Amino acid sequence: MTGSDIHSLKPAAEPDPSPQADPITLPPPLVVILGPTAIGKTALAIPVAQVFEAEIISADSRQIYTGMDIGTAKPTPAERAIVPHHLLDVITPDETFTLAQYQRAAYDAIELLHARGRLPLMVGGTGQYLTAVLEGWGIPEVPPNPDLRAELEAFALEHGARALHDRLREYDPAAAERIDHRNVRRVVRALEVCLETGTPISVLQRKQQPPYRVLQFGLTMPREDLYARADARIDRMVQAGLLDEVRGLLAAGYSWDSPAMSGLGYAQWKPYMEGTATLEEVIAAIRHDTRAYIRRQYTWFKGHDTGIYWLDVREIMPDSIIAWIQNWLG
Repeated sequence: MTGSDIHSLKPAAEPDPSPQADPITLPPPLVVILGPTAIGKTALAIPVAQVFEAEIISADSRQIYTGMDIGTAKPTPAERAIVPHHLLDVITPDETFTLAQYQRAAYDAIELLHARGRLPLMVGGTGQYLTAVLEGWGIPEVPPNPDLRAELEAFALEHGARALHDRLREYDPAAAERIDHRNVRRVVRALEVCLETGTPISVLQRKQQPPYRVLQFGLTMPREDLYARADARIDRMVQAGLLDEVRGLLAAGYSWDSPAMSGLGYAQWKPYMEGTATLEEVIAAIRHDTRAYIRRQYTWFKGHDTGIYWLDVREIMPDSIIAWIQNWLG
């Protein structure tokens, strides 16, 4: 991210304190610390959480896997002992965890903390996770029906993609309007949901704003500085035993086809394990793919910036955010 990139994001400005006039009417609070990988979200979140006796809800799609600690930069046991964390180590590397499952689990965790009088602090960089929760995405929880999908795909092959799209238009005109007829996979999914539930997918996908008042902090820094920081973190991961972690996962029976093994920091080791790449080449690949991931994260955040206060981590200190939250909470 260049210096001009930072200024293109929403500038840090104090939130309007006026809603604090009648605390009884205020919805329960949710504080969010988001940003790209390697920006330092955990390092900032821990001292903030300690002050408010908050608990952290992870919004990281890789830290949900057990046994994958180094390559995902998961909070350490010491950090987790200081501040309770939620939605870490949820599933094994060969399991899947849908966006709908994450959204439901996050809402459950938020409600649990509110019931206990704790401040939920959502921390992470997985844009879909964050946006699904904060915008209240409607996500149809309809498991795949292989037989129905095969039937619909066969229909498209025989009669053409537009004919399948015409079937969707009969059931769900709104979905047909926004799905290109050439995207057969999405057309099939929309029809599958409609036929399985009896309800158009466009209805099931309607957003419902969650009942929280939200304060979002976005952490950033110039792009080249962040790349250097990410490179240094990758070096630390390798020194901490990332290769042994990958070997341990394979020895435990997880294959390269396992959902988690396709993730950043793990998939790049496959050529090395097969004897077709050197250690240096693996590290270079992880660095390259990490930079690409950072670019995608920023693209997502810019496209879904609903009141994020962007802060340059070179200039912000935990005390500043703590004071900001105290003022916001009232």
